[in-house]
Amino acid sequence: MHFVSIGDFTTEAGAVIADVTIAYQTWGENQGDNVVLVEHALTGDSDAATWWEGLVGPGRAIDTDEYFVVCTNVLGGCRGTTGPSSPHPEGGFWGSRFPAISIRDQVSAEHAALTALGLEKFTAVIGGSMGGARALEWCAMYPDQVGAALILAVSARASAWQIGIQAQQITSIEKDPEWHGGDFYELGPGPITGMGTARKLAHLTYRGELEIDERFGADAQDGENPRGAFRRRDQRFAVESYLDHQARKLAERFDPGSYVILTEALNRHDIGRGRGGLNRALANIKVPTFVVGVDTDILYPYHQQEHLSRNLGNLLGMGKIVSPVGHDAFLTETRQLDQLTRRFFRLARS
Repeated sequence: MHFVSIGDFTTEAGAVIADVTIAYQTWGENQGDNVVLVEHALTGDSDAATWWEGLVGPGRAIDTDEYFVVCTNVLGGCRGTTGPSSPHPEGGFWGSRFPAISIRDQVSAEHAALTALGLEKFTAVIGGSMGGARALEWCAMYPDQVGAALILAVSARASAWQIGIQAQQITSIEKDPEWHGGDFYELGPGPITGMGTARKLAHLTYRGELEIDERFGADAQDGENPRGAFRRRDQRFAVESYLDHQARKLAERFDPGSYVILTEALNRHDIGRGRGGLNRALANIKVPTFVVGVDTDILYPYHQQEHLSRNLGNLLGMGKIVSPVGHDAFLTETRQLDQLTRRFFRLARS
């Protein structure tokens, strides 16, 4: 992992984040005209070769023998980039002093970091979910620097349903007694219970109903009996145990403060804000763009990608991932992702 300083950063709402550092990783050799920018999702990080290992690497669809691949950790994150858990220049941690940010702020900070590294032209910008929102904003904000874009499993703006479910995740964390208004970093373990609840809510939107039911049905967890005379927290259905496991995994690697900040950024996502509305903003995007959705996505339903495809100003094509997995299929369906990404590069070169 490498780091680049971009100095003080002013958000579009006018708040100042002092002395910002952006973490990044690269793969391949920079030849000047072969740079591919990969954008991570909500709880991802700069290590794209790990979380997208089936897609990024030598001989993969995002071929590190051919392309110079760069991936940054997003502003507000907790994997090397300045965020709520970072030390504050005046002492302590940023905590509640870290301001709300937007997807545009994330892209502006990333743009400043990449410019500082001498990277100003991108063969492609690629991302899914929150990464897809960032890729879409790159096309709107810096179109002359983007050769083509691959946008997966995201919408032109946050829907009321998305905002509602994500706001409840934020509330779950903020209602945890260990939240302390966001200033928990020196007081104890933090709002782990609240983030666990948030993760369980989120995970049910990341996965498909068919996949979850096929895996767990109404089965009891091994050695437990959820159908006893009284409800007991330690007597669970198998799906409850699975969600508990997902909550523990996230708590081990992710900061609750970053979870709140980045989820709020997703709630603020709206490509049409200040640009004449969604359809006009999309029509004005002339970057060649390939859109991919998942047929069973609950969080970002396929009709939202259809809306993108109908209105973008320069559509390369559209693809559909067919999978029972739901939203997370943009990470897990390696074979389909490989084919779609190779198709994207073929069309972008033609």
